[in-house]
Amino acid sequence: MTDNLHVTEPITVSVTGAAGQIGYSLLFRLAQGEVFGDRPLNLKLIETEQGAEIAKGVAMELADCAFPLLNDMMITSDPNEGFAGANAAFLVGSKPRSKGEERADLLAANGKIFAPQGKAIAKEAADDVRVLVVGNPANTNAAIVAAHAEGVDPKRITSLTRLDHNRALAQLADKLGEPVKNLSHVTVWGNHSATQFPDATEVRVNGEPARGRLDDAWVEGEFIPRVAKRGAEIIEVRGRSSAASAASAALDHMRDWVHGTPEDDWVSVALPSDGSYGIPEGLQFGFPCRSVNGEWEIVQGLEISDDQRAMIDKNVKELQEEWAAVKEAGLV
Repeated sequence: MTDNLHVTEPITVSVTGAAGQIGYSLLFRLAQGEVFGDRPLNLKLIETEQGAEIAKGVAMELADCAFPLLNDMMITSDPNEGFAGANAAFLVGSKPRSKGEERADLLAANGKIFAPQGKAIAKEAADDVRVLVVGNPANTNAAIVAAHAEGVDPKRITSLTRLDHNRALAQLADKLGEPVKNLSHVTVWGNHSATQFPDATEVRVNGEPARGRLDDAWVEGEFIPRVAKRGAEIIEVRGRSSAASAASAALDHMRDWVHGTPEDDWVSVALPSDGSYGIPEGLQFGFPCRSVNGEWEIVQGLEISDDQRAMIDKNVKELQEEWAAVKEAGLV
């Protein structure tokens, strides 16, 4: 472990939207020790007043599993209580987009959710808190949290790009006829939206460059749009949005953040830009990252072609427009 707590001490984990589908898929695997190993776990389930009633049933099921690592559990609608002492936080709950709703209205509505959570995290969470925003629009929601989490290092507030990363890996593995475990060096740049840029330029199979095995027509015409629109595809087939895969990706993100990534690979993480690759500083953006000593580091030195730059710039523009809408709504 890379945080300051002793291994024998419980770790406190807060989960918003705990009664929802993603929260339901997430909590049981957390309690099994998939992320924090053999650390005892104190779970704080944060929900709306209405959702808290449903969360009671989830808590009953968690209790009935008799997980040896589940040390304590509480349900609350008070963000201050819910984030008190949190070493890790999964911000899952958000307002979904309604039919015909403008993105600016969605951003404004979610700002009213995530701004108070940022304030509560700053006031109550542990100094070593790691925050992962899952609720969409995740990048901008994370930026809202960071803007209101005064005193919290912005690098400790991230948003979920790992789902897109995992989707990209799955599509590439299928195309190449290889198991996922043989693939590495996949990147998803930018925003968790249809604009995102799944990038296969650096992909390797068993350490060897695989780009020559991928024709440009497939990459541009099928791979990139299919990864970007995979969520919509699943809704069309399943009738509901991704839940188990989103939860699994959130667990992957937090586990790698705590325990580190392989030395010969990286993963995709959305975090505040430090100016790398010409991305405006502070913009919550998906990058290739490694976790070193418990901290995310952006991979440096990748060559960016004109085509890649155009895709990256499209994401920069979209995220800047989202942030402008948030500011116009007076949420920061």
